[in-house]
Amino acid sequence: MIGQVQKPRTVRRLMRHVARSLMPGAVALLALGQGPATAQEPLGVEIVTAHATPDIRNYSLTGELQPRETLPVAFPASGRIAEVRVEVGDQVAAGDLLARMESVQQEQAVRAAEAGLLTAEADHRQAVADLSRSEALLERGATTRAARDAADDALRVAEGTLARAQAELDQARKALADTELLAPAAAIVTQRNAEPGQVVGAAQPLFELALDTGIEAIFDVPEVLLTGDIPIGTVMLSRLDDPQVQFAGTVERISPLVDPATGTVAVTIYIPDPPEGLNFGEAVRGTASLVASDRITLPYTTISATAAGPAVWQVDPETMRVRLTPIQIERYENGRIVLSGGLEEGALVVARGAQLMYPDRQVRKVEVTE
Repeated sequence: MIGQVQKPRTVRRLMRHVARSLMPGAVALLALGQGPATAQEPLGVEIVTAHATPDIRNYSLTGELQPRETLPVAFPASGRIAEVRVEVGDQVAAGDLLARMESVQQEQAVRAAEAGLLTAEADHRQAVADLSRSEALLERGATTRAARDAADDALRVAEGTLARAQAELDQARKALADTELLAPAAAIVTQRNAEPGQVVGAAQPLFELALDTGIEAIFDVPEVLLTGDIPIGTVMLSRLDDPQVQFAGTVERISPLVDPATGTVAVTIYIPDPPEGLNFGEAVRGTASLVASDRITLPYTTISATAAGPAVWQVDPETMRVRLTPIQIERYENGRIVLSGGLEEGALVVARGAQLMYPDRQVRKVEVTE
């Protein structure tokens, strides 16, 4: 009986001991649960100020340099080419020999015409002398008027024969001269389609010459760029291998036709003052700028989203707490977005760190260095 009474007392003492040992921790936990929440530190983020600036859009394309005026040259008659004097890229002056055709037949024709002219001249001199002698005899009554008239007719025939012989010689000399192809003006050879030994036809283009009248650049511009308010004035050009050196060009003409294969329109830019070293066929980059009305631009890191569309985290300058503000984006550019609405001038917007935001979160501005 004594053992049965002491056992419950021992258990009760043990439970009281455990309760006394746990009491301080329970009280501490209760106090922690009922105490005020710890204040969260403001998050350091990059904050940008929305400013409206002139909306400058640059359009850049690559074009090709071409001569402003070109002239194809060819032999006026058919024949076999004996010699070619120039190569592509050569500069020639007016009258320089470009190519020569075999001229054996033409030379023989000239010699024959010269001989015919000598005969005609001799016949003409003889006819003049016969007429003079007949007139002298007629005055003395030693001949008849019919003989004098016959001598006069013979002279007229001799004059016609002489004129025809002179024309034949001129024609033969012209045919001989046509066997040499000469540069009609100062120019640069941009194309050569002639080789020695080649048989060519009359008026078959053998060379293309770039006349010394200026240089221009041809650009294939997408049709869509010409349907809006695109600048049609000065275009800044630069060589691909030296973009730092820029020179101006002006739009000279726009083709009325659209290339059905590429959907582009040929635009010609005239270069009034080209720098030294430009070569025909060289690629250049052309840039045209369009200044529109003021627009607010923001870094691309500011953009967030809502169910209704794009938004940014706008900062209240007094409380430095954020809220999600919907925006309207006009277009996207490299590294930035251009807005058409949603923000006012001077608004503060979270840039880097926007992915960590939630409504009413407090932030602080930090400087970000690249």
